[in-house]
Amino acid sequence: MSTAFAHPVTVWIVSATALVLAGAAGAIFFLSVTGRARPDFRRELWLRFGSWCVLLPLMIVPVLIGRVPTILLVTVLGLLCYREYARATGLFRERVLSAFVAAGILMVNLAALDNWYGFFVALWTLSVSVLAVATIPLDRPAGYIQRVGLAVLGFMLFGAGFAHLGFMANDANYRPLVLLLMTAVALNDCAAFTCGKLIGGPKLLPATSPNKTISGALGAVCVTATVVALLASAIFDGTPMDRWYWLILLGVLVSVAGQMGDLMLSSIKRDIGIKDMGAVLPGHGGILDRFNSLLLVSPAVFHLVHYLVGIGGGQPVRVITG
Repeated sequence: MSTAFAHPVTVWIVSATALVLAGAAGAIFFLSVTGRARPDFRRELWLRFGSWCVLLPLMIVPVLIGRVPTILLVTVLGLLCYREYARATGLFRERVLSAFVAAGILMVNLAALDNWYGFFVALWTLSVSVLAVATIPLDRPAGYIQRVGLAVLGFMLFGAGFAHLGFMANDANYRPLVLLLMTAVALNDCAAFTCGKLIGGPKLLPATSPNKTISGALGAVCVTATVVALLASAIFDGTPMDRWYWLILLGVLVSVAGQMGDLMLSSIKRDIGIKDMGAVLPGHGGILDRFNSLLLVSPAVFHLVHYLVGIGGGQPVRVITG
């Protein structure tokens, strides 16, 4: 914990987060005392603000504490997101498959905790293979494609995809990068909403997400890519990643993958006819509704950074099983 704020970007992100929360509280209080917003809208704002006051410490503190709490946080988030997904899609009724998906999520995060990259990658194929045959002994061929397809998608998103965020914690300088991704996806959402409202124009994908506009999507790319590129230049100073084109690509990747993650979840919800994946977070819906952007951002950023710079280099490998 003594090195939690060793990198200036970590200090900047935590400070900016605190300032944004304080500013939001002041703005909502002003709207409340002046009566410039409808009571139901003010209540919605306070609910969202309260949820963020709980969520942000739960997200940031484990990252500041250390590698193990960060990976445990990602593991718990993966299991909770899968739980919502399984209940929404009906996959929870397939207890055998759900048990194997949960086991796969635990195993891939254990490989991340072990810093065993070979096993981490191998588990993606191995887990999918197990899910493909898990229910065959039950002799129920009817519905096989649907239940296995749902299970494989669930594992790949909440296990293999999400675990990339945890694996980043094996790097000695992981804190600023992980915090950057966590806060950048929130900034991405806010920028898309704000630009969409201010500029308006044609809808992006009206059947999938009626409130999203093309101007909002492009505005989010511009804002998020700029902020990410500037902060990443300080994180990767002096490394092969510290080139303007790689930094811009990283920023664009965060914004586009974040929006695609959100649209992917919207597609799932529209397909099964629900508004939110849960109701555990007042003003936000479910946990998956809040963290969907990280599902695609985490693996995309991991592999770009791992290719150019490497992640976990010089750190102990096979910490547990070695």
